[in-house]
Amino acid sequence: MDFQQLLESITPEIYASFKKAVELGKWPDTRPLTGEQRSLCMQAIIAYEQLQQQPEEQRTGYVPPKTTPCGTDLPADHPEDEQTLKWQN
Repeated sequence: MDFQQLLESITPEIYASFKKAVELGKWPDTRPLTGEQRSLCMQAIIAYEQLQQQPEEQRTGYVPPKTTPCGTDLPADHPEDEQTLKWQN
C-alpha cells in the first residue's frame, strides 16, 4: 500500500486518534510514540486535512496573518511602526 492509498483509507476516527496521540505523545493504550511514529502521524494529519479540503485556518500548523494591536491587518507595503528606546543615566 502506498502513502496515497493509506491516506484515502484514514477515517475521521483514525485522524482524531492520530491528532490526540501527537498531542499527548502516546497512543491510547499509553505506549509512547517514537520520534518516527510522531513524524509519520504528523505527515498523515497534514496530508489528510489537505485531502479533505479543510479550510486553511482549521488546518494543523495554521498561523494567522500578523495584525496590529488594534486587530486590523497591516498593509503589505507598510512596515510596522518602530519606536527607538533611549537610555538615560
